[in-house]
Amino acid sequence: MTRYCSLASPLGALLLARDDVGLCQLTFEGHRHPRPIQPDWQCDEHAFDDVAAELAEYFARERQAFDIALSLAGSAFQRSVWQALRAVPFGRTVTYAELAEAIGRPGAYHAVGAAVAMNPVSILVPCHRAVGSSGGLTGYAGGIERKVALLRLEGAMLL
Repeated sequence: MTRYCSLASPLGALLLARDDVGLCQLTFEGHRHPRPIQPDWQCDEHAFDDVAAELAEYFARERQAFDIALSLAGSAFQRSVWQALRAVPFGRTVTYAELAEAIGRPGAYHAVGAAVAMNPVSILVPCHRAVGSSGGLTGYAGGIERKVALLRLEGAMLL
């Protein structure tokens, strides 16, 4: 059974979904790759108290890593990219080329970028930490302004 809820955050509403394994969706309202609520999902705001608490600590700069179990559906390649993103420390950034190297696929930075864009669990799988080879902000499925805000919150972007 998949449960879902909407959660207010300092960066706008988040759509959360969780199955029996773990959190399978955390997307911003207006997400570039929306995953709509399915007819068989059940609304259950109390099923996300742990996620809400950890996100509140994160936004208050009291948490740098998350303990929430995840249920990430994607190809083996996508899951490898998302796992590599989870290894990027709070307050740091990584280029798409560095991610490609980290997963043993040097030169596959375009495919890595596509996998980053399809990340179903924003913030917890920190796709906002991925940047272009020049350090530029190349995009963010939740909106570039949110990427900037998350990087500033983490101290990875000072301007």
